[in-house]
Amino acid sequence: MVFKIIILVLFFGLMIGIGLYCRRHSTDVNGFVLGGRSVGPWLTAFAYGTSYFSAVIFVGYAGQFGWKYGIATTWVGIGNALLGSLLAWVVLGRRTRIMSQHLNSATMPQFFEARYGSPALKIAASAITFIFLIPYTASVYNGLSRLFGMAFNIPYEWCVIGMAVLTAVYVIAGGYMATAINDFIQGIIMLIGITAVIVVVLQQNGGLTQALSGLAKVTDESVSSTPGIFASFFGPDIPNLIGVVILTSLGTWGLPQMVQKFYAIKSEKSISTGTMVSTLFAVVVAGGCYFLGGFGRLFSDQIDIAANGYDSVIPTMLSNLPELLLAVVIVLVLSASMSTLSSLVLTSSSTLTLDLLKGHIVKNMKEKSQVLIMRLLILVFIVISVVIAIIQYQQNVTFIAQLMGVSWGALAGAFLAPFLYGLYWKKTTKIACWVSFVFSTVVMIANIFVRSSFPKFLQSPINAGAFCMIAGLVIVPIISLITPKPDKSVVNDAFACYEEKVLVSQKEALADEQ
Repeated sequence: MVFKIIILVLFFGLMIGIGLYCRRHSTDVNGFVLGGRSVGPWLTAFAYGTSYFSAVIFVGYAGQFGWKYGIATTWVGIGNALLGSLLAWVVLGRRTRIMSQHLNSATMPQFFEARYGSPALKIAASAITFIFLIPYTASVYNGLSRLFGMAFNIPYEWCVIGMAVLTAVYVIAGGYMATAINDFIQGIIMLIGITAVIVVVLQQNGGLTQALSGLAKVTDESVSSTPGIFASFFGPDIPNLIGVVILTSLGTWGLPQMVQKFYAIKSEKSISTGTMVSTLFAVVVAGGCYFLGGFGRLFSDQIDIAANGYDSVIPTMLSNLPELLLAVVIVLVLSASMSTLSSLVLTSSSTLTLDLLKGHIVKNMKEKSQVLIMRLLILVFIVISVVIAIIQYQQNVTFIAQLMGVSWGALAGAFLAPFLYGLYWKKTTKIACWVSFVFSTVVMIANIFVRSSFPKFLQSPINAGAFCMIAGLVIVPIISLITPKPDKSVVNDAFACYEEKVLVSQKEALADEQ
């Protein structure tokens, strides 16, 4: 216990120290929100990856879907790496950086306003962002606190409060740059930790071959009567597994806290390096988490799903780890959760300040006032999410996976298509954006309150969220083609950034006369 406490104190001290060190980078809005758009490739890639994967993935999703689908849940990690990281960087990275800087947008709602010439879109997008990031934040607290409770026997409420205070200190002090540097350190811990955990857990079960053999002997007639189904890479329920892959992989394309990482990219080199690093990071962390979760049923004699839920699977698997490794795991999950939480609160505070308060409620807001208000709103947002997380835990409202499904489904379902088409297609209309916003938010809110009225497949928030994302990609172009064309001057101004000429060295391109 003493050793674990020492490690945590050192970790907390390092995070706070970095936050205080980065105060000089956060004196204006551009520095506080985007790090001055000068964040290097490794920091950007790790910021993307650590914001992507939190305790929600490690404790909630890996546990629940590993139990449901066995080793086939590894496909979710593969999808996260290829679709959620590699393809996201390739398709969105460069264009997002170019157009967001050209339109002088620091947030996704600001992008919608400038790209489509609609201040109302900005207000709507900021409201959706603020409302639906709260359940995601609560789910992050939930996953971390369950593991802390197992390791330290500390009440859930105190775990939540402690994590919130620590995150608030370094984000409020150092803004995006502190978040990016801490994300890099936390990402290294995650890479080492998840690799070590997989090795030890498999060794405890006789190695990979014997663990797979043991998993093949597990049967559950309520799931499938096929022998060895949990050791199969196709699993017992392919349709629902695909829903999880889509939600957790395609979702990153429309989440404000993820896309905003591309706004801060420093250079062309940062894009190519960031693409490779973030993809490899996802392969190890996401692939490792889901692969580990796939062996959850080997511990079925220690797990009572009916009494403790799916969120107890991973903590139970880790409960017999050596003390040293358990300390590493605690810091691993703490790192994953704090990096995601810092990204969420920074996104929410900047959205409320720049997109709702500035120019609407406060007409002439000075630069220093904007930074001060963002810092205050970070504190407000953390307090609200802490209260919700505690109430959710005490009332046993839902599982981690369902909370994340609602949040990602509404946010990515609403924003993915308008943002993607806005970067590439001049004919996208603001009416199509409105339809996408309304459709996804209504579907996900209805899924919360009248879930039983949905078709069986869509009663799951996971599948409903994936459905909203795919539907948006279809709805936006159809509505755009049947509604009045967008203002040509607004469109041409937005796309002019792609035509600007830049000079490059000869190693990048030969001169025409050569």
